[in-house]
Amino acid sequence: MNTVQIDIEQLQMKIAFQEDTIESLNQALIEQQKQIDDLQYQLKQMASKISAIEPSNMASEKEEMPPPHY
Repeated sequence: MNTVQIDIEQLQMKIAFQEDTIESLNQALIEQQKQIDDLQYQLKQMASKISAIEPSNMASEKEEMPPPHY
């Protein structure tokens, strides 16, 4: 075998390894995005439930009384 053929084989091995690594990273990214989407949905659901259960105890600006020193 000559050195050119050895170099080509090494490059082919590196490319195969990189393709495998990219595919693994892509799958991890897909899974993480799904988790983020699920968590965002759950957060919206919880926020909706909390706002339905507990009315705000803060007065609106119209209901707010001015401080006593006015």
